[in-house]
Amino acid sequence: MRSTLVFLLALLTGAAASGLTAVAGEGVARSLLAGLAAAGLAVPFFNRLIAAEDSAVQPSAAVGAGRGEGESNG
Repeated sequence: MRSTLVFLLALLTGAAASGLTAVAGEGVARSLLAGLAAAGLAVPFFNRLIAAEDSAVQPSAAVGAGRGEGESNG
C-alpha cells in the first residue's frame, strides 16, 4: 500500500514538472527529461516522508515503560 502511494505521488510530481516545463516553452524532449528527473527524485523523498510518519506513532504501552510506580525523577 505504501509503495503504491509513493509511486503515485512520484508520478504526479513528474507529470507536473513535465507539464510546467512544456508550458514554459521548452521542447518535448526537455519536458520529458525534466519530468523523469523530478519523478526519480520524488521517489526517495516521498518514501522517507511516509516512513517518518510511520515511525512517529508509538504504541501506548511504550509510553512510560521502564518507570516504576513511585519513582521520582529528581
